[in-house]
Amino acid sequence: MFSRFKKEPEAARPLTGALAPPKAEKPASTLGRPVAPANNGRTPAEAMAAEKEKKRRERLTELKLEIHKRLLEDLNLSALETATEASLRQEIASLASEALDDMSVALNKEDRQALTQELYDEVMGLGPLEPLLKDDTVNDILVNGPKRIFVERAGKLELSDITFRDERHLLRIIDKIVSAVGRRVDESNPYVDARLADGSRFNAMVPPIAVDGSLVSIRKFKKEKLKIEDLISFGAFTDEMAAYLQAAVSCRLNIIVSGGTGSGKTTTLNALSSFIDNHERVLTIEDTAELQLQQVHVGRMESRPANVEGKGAVTQRDCLRNALRMRPDRIIVGETRGEEVIDMLQAMNTGHDGSMTTIHANNPRDAISRLENMVAMAGIEMPLKAVRSQIASAVNLMVQASRLQDGTRRMTSVTEITGMEGEVISMQEVFRYERLGVEPNGRIIGRFNATGIRSSYSDRFRQWGFDLPASIYEPIV
Repeated sequence: MFSRFKKEPEAARPLTGALAPPKAEKPASTLGRPVAPANNGRTPAEAMAAEKEKKRRERLTELKLEIHKRLLEDLNLSALETATEASLRQEIASLASEALDDMSVALNKEDRQALTQELYDEVMGLGPLEPLLKDDTVNDILVNGPKRIFVERAGKLELSDITFRDERHLLRIIDKIVSAVGRRVDESNPYVDARLADGSRFNAMVPPIAVDGSLVSIRKFKKEKLKIEDLISFGAFTDEMAAYLQAAVSCRLNIIVSGGTGSGKTTTLNALSSFIDNHERVLTIEDTAELQLQQVHVGRMESRPANVEGKGAVTQRDCLRNALRMRPDRIIVGETRGEEVIDMLQAMNTGHDGSMTTIHANNPRDAISRLENMVAMAGIEMPLKAVRSQIASAVNLMVQASRLQDGTRRMTSVTEITGMEGEVISMQEVFRYERLGVEPNGRIIGRFNATGIRSSYSDRFRQWGFDLPASIYEPIV
């Protein structure tokens, strides 16, 4: 029935026979949760059961290794591209059953299903990482060598029960990922950025740069598009702040979202983009495409690294320069981190009002300093006052996103840039997040509050049809 998946027989292959008894030094299987050492706060019966479970998983690991070798020999890999998932799973289950019979190994139904799933993941997916990629509660996957894989759930890191067989197994999965997007990683090029098929951001660094085994980080791509209402329900900000931000985006203020790694900058930028009118032409520029804009007229661009010969690189600045010739109403840069900053500021100053970007910074004032430094790194010799004047003229609003110690993400500051006072950029904070304490379970207690300062863009809001009530600027006493 599934003969199209099998290679033509070449010659009879001798059977390997039954597996030898498992050895204690073999690695734990990815089929289950690794067991702590015996007598670690457990009764003798519990320790004995744990040891038995450990040996069972080691045996399954041996089976998986042997059957995977046979699959690579028997499967017609050229037919996999056109195969359906159901037919391929059935074929793998059939081949695995044949191999188990040849090796005179008996497994129960649960172990057979787990073995078939892992074999399918090895052939068509990313091996041990597949269960984590399918787990919607996992936001980040962090691999520190083949035996230590951490995940982030609800803003907290935890050690997972998933492992790779060895470093060679991990390197094979890394190579499978990067080769699919036309990139490479090896000793001469030991680090790489890529994007998985589902849009997740992937970064890897391999030995000899990675000392204790390859380092991998995967920022999972959110399938659902979070709206402002979702972020309000999560406690990221308030209805009053949402009303203000809707007016700011709709009135085409230039906005920078700043924050640390994993603070929710891209999520915030996606949510803010929901206020852009569908009649506007929006162009996005990113190093790794992550933005999920909800408009009809969106043109997406992604930078490209150099090839093996060191040629063919397309930077964000190249994309940005070209975007200016494509009649955009707004330009959104996923993250400004280099020399493209000067083109971004010029775009904001030359008729592309309403443009947005993100930047790594701990607070709005630091974000301004980072912009100044990036202009200097671009090799453009300008007096500091001229640089600051350019920034003050281009940027209207700074939105600070932060991840607190308990893992929650909050919009901790909304700050307007109001111009220059001498050689200093003047700013005024409109909303802020006030920390009030910590609960016994470690959760941060806080509240959002207005500063009492009325927006300097109130007249502009009113002219565009957004007459915000004065009460949203009144602080909570």
